[in-house]
Amino acid sequence: MDPYATLASLLCPLLTLITFGYLITCAIWPFGPCRRCHGTGKHRAPYGKAFRLCYRCDGTGRRIRIGRHVWNEIRREHRNGTHR
Repeated sequence: MDPYATLASLLCPLLTLITFGYLITCAIWPFGPCRRCHGTGKHRAPYGKAFRLCYRCDGTGRRIRIGRHVWNEIRREHRNGTHR
C-alpha cells in the first residue's frame, strides 16, 4: 500500500469526525462569544475609563456561530423551496 493512500485513509475519518463534532456543537450551542468584545458586550475607550456597548453584538456579548448561520440558510432555502 502506498504511503499517500495510508495517510488519506487516516485523514478522511478524522476530518469527518471533526466536522460532525462541529455540527453537534453548533446544534447545542448556536451562539459563541463575540470576538470584538470577548463576550463582555462592552467596548472600552482607548484609555480604559469609558466604555460603550459593542457594535458587533449590540451589547449582548454573543454572536451566531458560522456553522449555525450556514445551517439556518440551508433550512430557509429548503423551507422556501418546498412550500407553495
